[in-house]
Amino acid sequence: MSRVCAALSGGVDSAAAAALLLRQGHAVSGAMMRLQPGAETSDAAQVCAALGIPFTVLEAQDIFAAQVVHPFIQTYCSGGTPNPCIVCNRQMKFGWMLDWALDHGFESVATGHYARIERSGSRWLLRTGDDSARDQTYFLYALTQHQLAHTRFPVGELPKAEVRALAASLGLPVAQKKDSQDICFIPGGDYDAFLRSQGAPLHPGRFLDLEGRELGRHRGAEAYTLGQRRGLGLACGAPVYVVRKEGADVVVGPESALYTTRVRVTGCNWIALDPPAAPLRAAVSLRYTRRRDTAQIVPTGEGCAELVFDQPQRAVTPGQAAVFYDGPYVLGGGTIE
Repeated sequence: MSRVCAALSGGVDSAAAAALLLRQGHAVSGAMMRLQPGAETSDAAQVCAALGIPFTVLEAQDIFAAQVVHPFIQTYCSGGTPNPCIVCNRQMKFGWMLDWALDHGFESVATGHYARIERSGSRWLLRTGDDSARDQTYFLYALTQHQLAHTRFPVGELPKAEVRALAASLGLPVAQKKDSQDICFIPGGDYDAFLRSQGAPLHPGRFLDLEGRELGRHRGAEAYTLGQRRGLGLACGAPVYVVRKEGADVVVGPESALYTTRVRVTGCNWIALDPPAAPLRAAVSLRYTRRRDTAQIVPTGEGCAELVFDQPQRAVTPGQAAVFYDGPYVLGGGTIE
């Protein structure tokens, strides 16, 4: 069996992953990245104590700020809605932390993600977890072949209920801990307050209708997301939604204006195949839901493609990910432009 570094988050999924690896006979050590000054690590430490394995805290605040937080702020301030968990997975958990683990004699890093990894010939494949309601491959599409080769997802074949039951049977202190729904560095999900705390300027401007007529003023384009209806403070006689941003201006319109069949993506990463030279059809997720819609993926240049959907898509959001699937397998994905 091999030496595995269990990347602990302080939650039940990563704790159960470490326990499963021990049950399989691996030599397991736990480690947790401290991503913010003063961040709590006691839950992860208690899990390792209960399992009888070593525990290390990796101080990663500076690299996390540079690789995840600052790009998040930049994307938000340029009008996009970034997904920092995708960046964190590639740059931190399976980037910086994996490098640390390999340098310290571990063969792989394991996390509590609900996903599976398979090998087909010389290629590593990313496959959806058995619990479709928990599948997290959407957040993992950007992993490279090197990263997949040194990664384990022990809970990928289990439903959440069994994961909690396993943790409870071992007396792990996080067995009933609630899952976090927030971005780790924005507790409570108050993006406006976070951006202000980081000194990011908000850009007040105009609300415009689809014909360019001014409907009112807003406090900052960064405070609004595509498809948003509530909190606009506009009296238009009929519901209006944020359709797009044009600099500091926020364009609103009826719900029908939110739909499109064509989506541009950049920064594509391909897992199950080499970058295609010709169009191919795939099921595509444009956000973290179980919904997938069929589209033609048309390569348009290095790392770029246009997605042409069979059915119109609602509120396609720049900065989010488009992930391509063939059945349970992740073909690849990119960032919505």
